Amino acid sequence: MASIPAIALAGGQGLRARPITLNSADYLKSKAAMQLAGHTLIEWAVTTLRSQGVHQYYVVANGRENRAQTKAILAHGEQHDVTVRYSRTRFDRDNTGSGESTLRCLEYWDLTGLALVFPTDSVFDFDLDAMVRAHRDARADITVATVPRPGSEAAGKYGVLKLGMHGLVREFLEKPSLDLIRSTTWGGADDPVHTNAGMYLIDCDRLRMAAREPELAALARRRLDWGGDLLPYLVRRGHRVLAHPIARFGDLGSPRDYLETLKDVLLDRYPLLAGPLGHPAGPGPCHRIHESSLEMKDQVSGRTLAEKIEDGSVRIGPGVRIGRDVEIGPGVMIAESDIGDGVDIGECSRLRGVACGDHSIIGPGAHLTDVFLGSMVDVRSTLQRPVVLDDYCALGDEVRVGPGTRLRGVSAFPRMDIGGHARIPHGASLSGVRDLLRWL
Repeated sequence: MASIPAIALAGGQGLRARPITLNSADYLKSKAAMQLAGHTLIEWAVTTLRSQGVHQYYVVANGRENRAQTKAILAHGEQHDVTVRYSRTRFDRDNTGSGESTLRCLEYWDLTGLALVFPTDSVFDFDLDAMVRAHRDARADITVATVPRPGSEAAGKYGVLKLGMHGLVREFLEKPSLDLIRSTTWGGADDPVHTNAGMYLIDCDRLRMAAREPELAALARRRLDWGGDLLPYLVRRGHRVLAHPIARFGDLGSPRDYLETLKDVLLDRYPLLAGPLGHPAGPGPCHRIHESSLEMKDQVSGRTLAEKIEDGSVRIGPGVRIGRDVEIGPGVMIAESDIGDGVDIGECSRLRGVACGDHSIIGPGAHLTDVFLGSMVDVRSTLQRPVVLDDYCALGDEVRVGPGTRLRGVSAFPRMDIGGHARIPHGASLSGVRDLLRWL
């Protein structure tokens, strides 16, 4: 099958994913530049699409952070054996949404034939050839990649599609309530509905013709997002919009979603991502431990990680990736976690469902469950005063956590200093010192 180009949507400010999408309290990290299991999200996308024959990429960016950070990672594609082009900065002035920016760039780049539009804040497992065949067989204008989810999970979070004959979309709603899902007879709370995965196979010629329709042109001047505006318009006007189920779609739009998707990736539930993730290496299945870390001796026992794993004094797995030069003390247990380069993990710590950024320090006796830690986070746990973090805590880069601290579901912006004496309520969001002072 002939190669088709891919259009990457790099926009938005990642509000729901904060502090993961913050380099500092006042500087955004593009969602495309977010790290997941050792790679940025845009690298995951390009690497996995290239394995399916996609070699030409167009980045539709909005804003300095999205454009500059994506280009800093991909450049013009030479390192990935692809070609990459970027939307013009001047287009940002009139950007009214992801749909408008896509239509504008189709014209600017004079794209014809088929193209794959994909978001840069998610990971996928799908068969592109199968999607192209389904699109052509249905003579579709647009094919929407979908994932079935229970109505209770889709409500308020995903776009939902109602299908007619032959998989063609009859109706589309962006993030409907559960009551609305039920009222449209799409099923109960536990019945599966087709959710929009944010990936679209488009006929560029037909979409460019649709953009010239007066009603759509008027919408584009006000607001034209893909899910909230463009898709409902195309369905309403009778364009052939096909739903095509794919194997898996990982949302990373919030700390909870990020951590749940990370677990699935680490447990090899995304076969398309297994190659870039690396071959399993270590004591068991789904273990990926860099050789430098296996040979690293800790300061307490003076023994290598490989020796401690062999005698059972350190337990690893399932679903663990450990980067380079990680020092792990005796009595440590790690499962379903991603540990970045240069991390120190103190003796008798327990980590499950943890994303730990490069060069962070986790002190002795820490208990971390479902936690995101940015780079250079300092968890000052001690055996006498252990730190306990759980329930999808998310701590930004260079956050310091004092001995004895206990946090549940708390998020903290980069470079905050959280003392053990603070009594921070479940689910609190700390964006500055003023927030922290409320609970001292």
